[in-house]
Order: sequence, then structure tokens, then C-alpha cells
Amino acid sequence: MSDDLIYAIDTEEALRKLYQQPSRGAVAKEIRTIDAHCRNFIGLAPFICIGTMNANGTADISPRGGEPGFVHVLSSTRLAIPDRPGNNRLDSMLNIISNPATALLFFVPGFEDMLRVNGLARITTDPALIARFSFNGRLPASVMLIEVKEAQLHCAKAVKRAGLWDPVTFVDRGSFPTAGQVLRDHLGLETPVAAIDAFVEKDARERLY
Repeated sequence: MSDDLIYAIDTEEALRKLYQQPSRGAVAKEIRTIDAHCRNFIGLAPFICIGTMNANGTADISPRGGEPGFVHVLSSTRLAIPDRPGNNRLDSMLNIISNPATALLFFVPGFEDMLRVNGLARITTDPALIARFSFNGRLPASVMLIEVKEAQLHCAKAVKRAGLWDPVTFVDRGSFPTAGQVLRDHLGLETPVAAIDAFVEKDARERLY
């Protein structure tokens, strides 16, 4: 038997032996609605990550970005997220169709804390909702509605450890291949890297909304 199986933790009892019980505050801070503080945080956030899983248990996490507050708070238990142009793989939305359980993580540049929201999602083309998200004369193809089940302000430790917003930790982009080079290698293309990079840049510039 390999070492990774010998030392595998596969029960809650075994896992709990490794860690202290969470503090009372860590448990109690989870609320069931979007209160004034959550609403304010969402209104400041220009970037979120969406976690979904299909009926077979395959998980996916996907980024979404826009102007601060691009996620709208419809009520204390409902959020709306526009589907702006992307790669059309539709991974998150296809997952939601088969399994509505969805997790959101909101980021505000410069903030070390994050906001976590868990709930149930569905996709809609309700014209009234679509119209809410007009930007530069363009409308999203659909809107993701989230029925909020849990919300909590996530502690800052992970972002502090990462130094995420500290310019000192920023990595020179030249230390990693361009998107064109990565795509050329992953897809086995013969197209020149410069041409692929130009296409990627043009697509990003012209299809933001």
C-alpha cells in the first residue's frame, strides 16, 4: 500500500483529531441572509469566484468580474449575477442545471477579508432582470439567480499569507509564458505565438461586455 493511502484521512473523526474545535465566533458568524454589511461588501466587489458541481460530483470554479457592484442584491435572500461574454464553455451554468448548489467568494481590491455566500442557483432570461445589467449598450445573454442559504465574512489569514495586494509580492509577468505560448503548446498549434497573443488581446479588448 502506498504512503498516501496509509496516511489518508477519510473520516470526520480522524480529521477532528488533527484540529481543535472551531471557536464559537467562527461558527456563529455564519448568517442566513444578506445583511447591511454583506450588501455593502457586494456593492464594492468587482470580482468573484463561483464554485459549482455537476450531478456526477465533478467540481468547477470560475471567475466573474465587472464594475464594482456588478452582482446585484435583489433582496436579503436573493442575488443576481449577469453572464457577460466569456469562452462559451458554460461550465458553471451546465453544472447549475443539474445541481443548483453554488458557492460564491467576493473580493474587493485592497481588502484582506472576503465574503462567502452559499446558496442555490438557477439561470433565467427574465427580460426585466436582463435589462438591469445593460452596460455600454449591451445586455447579458442570461442572469444567474442565487437563493442565499449562508453568508459569512471570511477571515483575512489566506490573503495576508499570500500578500495578495502587496505590490512587493507582484510577480513579473515576463517570468511566465504568454497566453499565446501556453495555448500554442496545449493545443499543438503551429500558428506563431505573436499571432495568437494578438488574437487573445483583441478578443479580451472587444468582448468585455
